[in-house]
Amino acid sequence: MKDSFGKIDKPIFCGAVLVTLALSIISIMFSDRASVFYSSIFNYLSNTLGVTFIWFTIFTIIFCLFIALSKYGNIRLGADTDRPVYSNFSWLSMIFAAGMGIGLVFWSVAEPLNHFFTSPTAQSGTPEAAIVSLKYTFFHWGIHPWTLYIAVALPMGYFHFRHKKPMLISSCFSAFLGERSSSEGLSRCIDTFTIILTLVGIATSFGLGCLQIESGLKYVFNFSLGPITPILIIVFCAALFTLSASVGINRGMKFISNANTAVMFIVMFFVLLTGPTLSLIKMTTESVGVYFSDFVRMSFFTDAEGTVAAHTGFNWIGGWTIYYWVWWTTWTPFVGGFMAQISKGRTLREFILSVMLIPMILSCVWFGILGGTALQAELTVPGSIVPGGAVDTNSSIFAMLSTLPMSQFISVLVMISLTIFFLTSADAGVQVVSVMSSRGQENSGKALKVLWGVILALLAVMFAVTGGLSTVQSLSFVFSFPFMIVICLMLIGLFRFLTKHEQGLACDKN
Repeated sequence: MKDSFGKIDKPIFCGAVLVTLALSIISIMFSDRASVFYSSIFNYLSNTLGVTFIWFTIFTIIFCLFIALSKYGNIRLGADTDRPVYSNFSWLSMIFAAGMGIGLVFWSVAEPLNHFFTSPTAQSGTPEAAIVSLKYTFFHWGIHPWTLYIAVALPMGYFHFRHKKPMLISSCFSAFLGERSSSEGLSRCIDTFTIILTLVGIATSFGLGCLQIESGLKYVFNFSLGPITPILIIVFCAALFTLSASVGINRGMKFISNANTAVMFIVMFFVLLTGPTLSLIKMTTESVGVYFSDFVRMSFFTDAEGTVAAHTGFNWIGGWTIYYWVWWTTWTPFVGGFMAQISKGRTLREFILSVMLIPMILSCVWFGILGGTALQAELTVPGSIVPGGAVDTNSSIFAMLSTLPMSQFISVLVMISLTIFFLTSADAGVQVVSVMSSRGQENSGKALKVLWGVILALLAVMFAVTGGLSTVQSLSFVFSFPFMIVICLMLIGLFRFLTKHEQGLACDKN
């Protein structure tokens, strides 16, 4: 125990804990005022500076593709003789589970239905609206978020494995701050800020996860213990992910990620085979084609003329696309940091192209099958999933499954998958904040991981009890803007290091 806590960087640890708890307590005590304040800041960022997030995502895609397709793509995350630690299946399973997390299940049916009933460009409730809804769902969960993760993971992995620097965000600023950057006050501020952003982001995901698990229990089994239900769910899941984090990646995260991949494929194939199979294949195929054909236009789209806002009746681009780019940015520290930890030995080209494309393909298949089934049901029998056109985000996936055979059994599998995603995202977060708060030590000790797990559980419980979830969501968005600048500087620093230190590149093809 003493050895575990002896590794803690006390200024970073204490600063992150104190600021996070202070923000949480103030937000809870003055929830109404805080919610208005944070929401006003987010509205300003989305309405006035939202275009910067659009340019930011475009910049990250261009940068990552340039590195992958250039001579620098041959560089390994480590020495030239290093090889991957994990098999491709386990590696991609862990990345996918950490990167998509709860949202993949939470929005699998809800987002396509939302776009279907309030279509940004088509007449709502029509077959055209169904294609548009899947197109934008693929867009929000496709190449863009995975590239944002890469933009953080790539510099962290390169500086750590290639140049033996601590696994910290501040290590990526070596090109600007010099070799002693780890002892500088600015570096500690960067790492402290990153931990705070990570904690807030994970607490937000806890809220989403416990709400949908609670909804599933109520919808499928008519089980509820009232207001205490989400608290019990949080405590139960917190115990599991803390145990997983404490036993390490090999025995914890690797095992549950592989198990979840199997559960996901079972659910997907069951829905595909028992649902309108041929229609799902056709709809998904066409939607993927439209997604790729409109990729550039959607990436640059800002609704400058306000046509989509006028069509939908609200700021659709801010409420969906910019909302997602902001949300993914808040997830980049812990997902990117975790991805870096498990990617030693892979070339930059392999890392970038694999993470950018393979999870995107899986996401399209997942949303195409589950979301497409709900869309087909609404096209065939309007109101069968969404009576009155009002989408219930928490229960929509269970409403869709109720139209299929063995609905109760498959709903249980979905709740299992949801719980596993809950665990993997939290596990990744605990792993990363433990490393960042212990001077970059990858084996930071079980006691520290348990401590962070308890803190995360307490934060989630406070938000659930006080109803402060919307406030902490707004708070996480506020933090995303400065971290967007941090990511840009990380990439610029990486490029400066590559051009300076990687002149004699080995063309290792093995």
